[in-house]
Amino acid sequence: MRVSRSSPALRFRVTGRAWGRMVGMLRSRIAVTGSTGLIGAALVRSLRSDGHEVVRLVRRPAATGDEVEWDPKRQYVDAAGLVGCDAVVHLAGAGVGDHRWTDAYKREIRDSRVLGTAAVAEALASLDTPPKVLLSGSAIGFYGDTGDRAVDEGAPPGEGFLPSVCVEWEEATAPAEEAGVRTVHARTGLVVSRRGGAWGRLFPLFKAGLGGRMGDGRQYWSFIALHDHIAALRHILDTETLSGPVNLTGPSPVTNAEVTAAMGRVLRRPTLFTAPAPALKLALGDFAGDVLSSQRVLPGQLLDSGFVFAFPGIDDAIRAALR
Repeated sequence: MRVSRSSPALRFRVTGRAWGRMVGMLRSRIAVTGSTGLIGAALVRSLRSDGHEVVRLVRRPAATGDEVEWDPKRQYVDAAGLVGCDAVVHLAGAGVGDHRWTDAYKREIRDSRVLGTAAVAEALASLDTPPKVLLSGSAIGFYGDTGDRAVDEGAPPGEGFLPSVCVEWEEATAPAEEAGVRTVHARTGLVVSRRGGAWGRLFPLFKAGLGGRMGDGRQYWSFIALHDHIAALRHILDTETLSGPVNLTGPSPVTNAEVTAAMGRVLRRPTLFTAPAPALKLALGDFAGDVLSSQRVLPGQLLDSGFVFAFPGIDDAIRAALR
């Protein structure tokens, strides 16, 4: 299955019926969960712009031909709607930073990932001809706090809530793997974007001159530009040798203090404020531990497979988000 982007030069030369025939030859049918989220929406735009058919899994009765009903809490997927799909990209899950981490919201974080992933994997396994690949979301939270120690996909899981969730999340894909579907766990880092995620909250603060380091600023942030994240997902779909965990992070993690300095440079704003660890813990509860933890994660599998980052540095990633 090939779903890679054609070159701009080729697009410029091929028009009309010739281009239509080429799109028809290369077109794939790809199902996506979490299609309204930051990453999912960008991926859907990218795939459709290249002529691929995208089927979106929605949590209500399907209203159009490009929708398939599912309910992760009930572990229900209308498997008939996935017939003929070449790939499934599973990105759905409750936002880790959307609410204070009460016991109830921790259960929501876990269940939305584990139950939803199990439902998708079991639906694929039930098909006579399942898709060739399941690209299932995960997170670098798998590794826990690594301090200043760099880790790649060969590192074991860390300790604590998020690592345990990630372990169960990835294990839930087992039915699809056992059915012969190439399965990839996309362990995502901090996505640099103005449109959402953790960075979506940082940009307004720094633009207002209210940004600053968090805690002592020595914790590593493993970031990736949104553009590179989408390109990496497309690369994984294309690269049949990739399976198992793949870190979706840039090649050069930086500390929170370095992020703060870069935001100040690019936005031309002062970065005098700080958020002391006790204040973060008071405001965020258990989630503060994730904000203050250090994760120095390297994209070993991506680099080994030949992926090239367009925005590898933190300044480049921030500028790309502004554009």
